[in-house]
Amino acid sequence: MSAKPVLFILPGLLCDETCFTHQKAGLSDALDVRSPHFRGLDSMAAMAAHVLADAPEQFMLAGFSMGGRVALEIMATAPQRVSKLCLFDTGATPEPTDGAQKRQPLVDLAHDKGMNALTDIWLPPMLGPSRRDDSAFKAAIYEMIRRSSPADHEKQIRALVTRPDYQQLLPKIACPTLIVCGADDAWSTPEHHRAMAAAIPGAQLEIIADAGHFVSMEQPEAFTRALRKFFAG
Repeated sequence: MSAKPVLFILPGLLCDETCFTHQKAGLSDALDVRSPHFRGLDSMAAMAAHVLADAPEQFMLAGFSMGGRVALEIMATAPQRVSKLCLFDTGATPEPTDGAQKRQPLVDLAHDKGMNALTDIWLPPMLGPSRRDDSAFKAAIYEMIRRSSPADHEKQIRALVTRPDYQQLLPKIACPTLIVCGADDAWSTPEHHRAMAAAIPGAQLEIIADAGHFVSMEQPEAFTRALRKFFAG
């Protein structure tokens, strides 16, 4: 059993603990920070069960992008186990009706030409303007994504396109909640995060400047400060 409060930070599509290197180092004095991966899993329910099986009876929870939707699945199935919640660069809405059709070309690309080719197309729109030409920054993300296979990608896409609509869950969330978004996130926009914060009773909202979708990596110091204030303050 950990002597420190446990914080699970859940990664997004094709991501793992690499996204949270700064947070794990910056919070380790106060929190036991854990980050699973979701390779091989193809539903929100399976991903949530994977986290809950490894989590203590009471824990804190943060979720990024796809991981934010897994966090909402946990809030739907085991809310009594979560003492504090952070949702960042994510959403609560279901997949659009044409979502599977729009995502299929990237699924095919990964199978046909590999994960680097997928990343070449998928990554740039996710990043804020100041990071799009930062080769060293992007290299870490390419390396992370290569740890997943085209089959892993296809399964995670299946989880995303079949995800539930969590919008009706938001007003039922009773634990302290922090909503965070990169100001330049064009994938999961600040406007959507404002709506989520407004729907969750008492939720705090923080928009972090000069960051796109990968706020934990694009502005690691600012994001770690926000988590420390909320989870360990």
